[in-house]
Amino acid sequence: MSYRLRLVHENDLETIRHWRMLPEVTRYMYTDPQITREDQQAWFARITQSDRDQAWVIESVDDEGAVTPLGLLSLSDIDRVNRRCSWAYYLGHVATRGTGLAKPLELSICAYVFELLGMNKLCCEVLASNDRVVALHEKFGARIEGTLRQHIFKNGVYLDVIRMGLLKSDWDALRAQWTYTPIPIEAAT
Repeated sequence: MSYRLRLVHENDLETIRHWRMLPEVTRYMYTDPQITREDQQAWFARITQSDRDQAWVIESVDDEGAVTPLGLLSLSDIDRVNRRCSWAYYLGHVATRGTGLAKPLELSICAYVFELLGMNKLCCEVLASNDRVVALHEKFGARIEGTLRQHIFKNGVYLDVIRMGLLKSDWDALRAQWTYTPIPIEAAT
């Protein structure tokens, strides 16, 4: 079994829309949206026409070559002047969670961001209640940069958000300690 990140195509939109509305996905996100086909088309138009966003479908490829879409990984707010961007991902294929995919995903996107895009900083935000993901990002070098208090109003309560960042210098100091099989990432045109 291997993995790859393939740029989102228009024929992925229905699958992504389905994933994004799954309660087991939205519980870790800022919103619990009811996304229409039109909403999804507008999102796709935005990410494909912007040089500040990139999005990929996370896929597994088995030994016979069968491909299974697993989730979505995205870069946003790509700032080429200040050389920083933000990232997020989710697994819509719930059975994939806890299988060890997070390590190669995290390390592969760091290599892509720092070594190919030339960024100096990779940022992310995580709901404070999602301590497993905060710990995961810390394991691979990200640092907590602050807490955005009562930043999100969801399900009738205000939620804190943890702001995290990884610098290129952190990546340079840590990358040699990790052994992993890099996940191929399709380059945006």
